[in-house]
Amino acid sequence: MELQAIQSKIYEIRSQKVMLDFDLSEMYQVENRALKQAVRRNAYRFPSDFMFQLTKKEWRELITICDNLPKGVKFSPATPFAFTEQGVAMLSSILNSKKAIEVNIVIMRTFVLVRQYALSHKDLTNKLKKLEQKYNKRFKDVYEALNYLLNKDKQQVDWQERKRIGFKSNDEKEQ
Repeated sequence: MELQAIQSKIYEIRSQKVMLDFDLSEMYQVENRALKQAVRRNAYRFPSDFMFQLTKKEWRELITICDNLPKGVKFSPATPFAFTEQGVAMLSSILNSKKAIEVNIVIMRTFVLVRQYALSHKDLTNKLKKLEQKYNKRFKDVYEALNYLLNKDKQQVDWQERKRIGFKSNDEKEQ
């Protein structure tokens, strides 16, 4: 199973990286109904920081923004379970199959890569902000000169004193 394929099934919901039950059941090669049943039977193993059920509003928003959801899932009346990294790890203990363990290993590696990417992205953002602050101070005079030149051309013209051009009526010709 490719890391990129798994990474595309990790969503951010409620400010947490999660995987949804139907994606996990597909990867574990079990029916989604069976996966949900096993989770409900072992609910004590899944505190709210391991797993939560999406609200109808969250589910509608996810359907709207994600075009890679399976067709049959979009019209399901039941909202899916969302599993955090710890919840996915707990799933392998309740499913207890060789396939579940193999898939979990790959999923855990993917979560680690996503976390590392997010941290490196944060580092790059911080470095860019520092560079921006450094160079904004150095080029402040240049920015001010450019703004002056741009605004100089936009001087307001007094429309009363301006000489009209074009067709003039008889009243205007006498003035």
